[in-house]
Amino acid sequence: MTLPFLPPDFATQHWQVTKPAARGQRGIVVSQSRAAAEAGIAVLEAGGNAADAAAATAFALAAMEPWNSGLGGIGFAVIHRPGQASAEILDFGPVAPAASDPADYPLTGRMKLDLFAWPEVEGDRNIHGPLSFAIPSSVAGYGTLAERFGRGLPLSALLDPAIALARRGLPQDWYTTLKIANSAKVLRLYPESARIYLPDGLPPVAPYQGKPGFFPLGRLADTLERLRDAGWRDFYEGELAASIAGDVAAMGGRLSAADLAGVRPEVRPALAIPWRGRYTLQGAGGLTAAPTLARLVEAMAPLEPGEAPDAVWFGALARAMRQAYAERLEGLGAAAAEATPPEPSETCTTHLTVVDGDGMMVAMTTTLLSSMGSRVVLPGSGVLMNNGMMWFDPRPGSANAIRPGARPLCNMCPVTVSDGAGPVMALGASGGRRILASVYQMLAFALDFGLSPEAAAHHPRIDVSGPDGASADRRLPPDVLAALDAQGGLSVVEHSVLPVNFACPNLVRREAEGFAGISDVMSPWSAALAAH
Repeated sequence: MTLPFLPPDFATQHWQVTKPAARGQRGIVVSQSRAAAEAGIAVLEAGGNAADAAAATAFALAAMEPWNSGLGGIGFAVIHRPGQASAEILDFGPVAPAASDPADYPLTGRMKLDLFAWPEVEGDRNIHGPLSFAIPSSVAGYGTLAERFGRGLPLSALLDPAIALARRGLPQDWYTTLKIANSAKVLRLYPESARIYLPDGLPPVAPYQGKPGFFPLGRLADTLERLRDAGWRDFYEGELAASIAGDVAAMGGRLSAADLAGVRPEVRPALAIPWRGRYTLQGAGGLTAAPTLARLVEAMAPLEPGEAPDAVWFGALARAMRQAYAERLEGLGAAAAEATPPEPSETCTTHLTVVDGDGMMVAMTTTLLSSMGSRVVLPGSGVLMNNGMMWFDPRPGSANAIRPGARPLCNMCPVTVSDGAGPVMALGASGGRRILASVYQMLAFALDFGLSPEAAAHHPRIDVSGPDGASADRRLPPDVLAALDAQGGLSVVEHSVLPVNFACPNLVRREAEGFAGISDVMSPWSAALAAH
């Protein structure tokens, strides 16, 4: 007897994953790395505020998540003081070096499906290597965050946890193996990167049994100690700056000492986005995803939410997001090139969210752009550099073209929420063009449907990253999937560690007796921790 058998759709995970929330009255730190969150908690418990804790967490992430962020990156933060209706933005976003030259990026005549569907550049020199560097401003961002908004703690208080983590080394577990293996093909092209991350020419692997152990991160710990002892401006005008500029020049890059010396993060008022007359979102504005978030909020406002997210709601959200992306990409001048979303590709971004006991909230998103950024570790400093030049359209004359000192469009979307009397929630996500969808859904789950932080974080989501298609978590009900499928271009996908099909959000919010926070469910190292 022959039985007809069609192989079912393959699923990587046959388990149900949950993450605990943290609750307390003295503050919450949420990060994609528990060890980095512990650094932030230590600062809160030592008398620092949310800005101090966010800076310490971000510095620690340089040692704990080299694929997601670090000293060679860029970012944006929303800082919302207690008792204030409006927030402020700290912009340390991407800027092209002053010597940037479009002629450095000759086109092959083919399209490149990476994070963006740009025309392909010879040698992928806008994606990896020394010509992919935008000006690194993360150190200035973290330093300014603490100086401008913190409580005046010494720099050692913010950097000592990061130094200790860097001295210990990077955990050599399965997740580290996975992240490094995904970049190994390019890491091997750059000697210092290969020396650190590909010992014996292969990604480090955890032992079959026992504790995973750790491995060193080149000169990173020395550089963190130099920042502590000489001040963070040394990265831009001192010995570290000279080392960075010298290494880049030796590699043939365009980033210069003058570019570093000119780094000055900007503080400005947040973009206010009304939410159903009850709340006001505070976004980063400018060339982030916040203006598109405002358009999405406006488009969804006429739909009165029901008791729970249903087929009607998800269908309306998918249509509104497609339209918002069509407008965003048309305004960019690259709608034709971007009409088909690129194949899934790993992004290198982290988001952290902090609230202190007084109610000050900080939402900060920082990135190297691609996973492990440019894949170039500078040998003199151990700094893993960003590949921010990939944010630009390599076609000369386009709206988002490569130009000296230009700022590109990017997808980061840190947000706080005000009830008029002060901040009540802060959130954001990592995940490139998937960030916007996750941030809006987390906002709606919490503000419109009244879900707890735990319920919001665990609720299945959709993703719309372009005008022509959508992805949906296979755990969504059949009627929701049917409504989305009727719009065309639907992919039903698994929410897994890898492939990455959804962004990684986290949040903190005020509750009746203190604060609560939750981290991304599928990120294995992420955690929300409460101060004691």
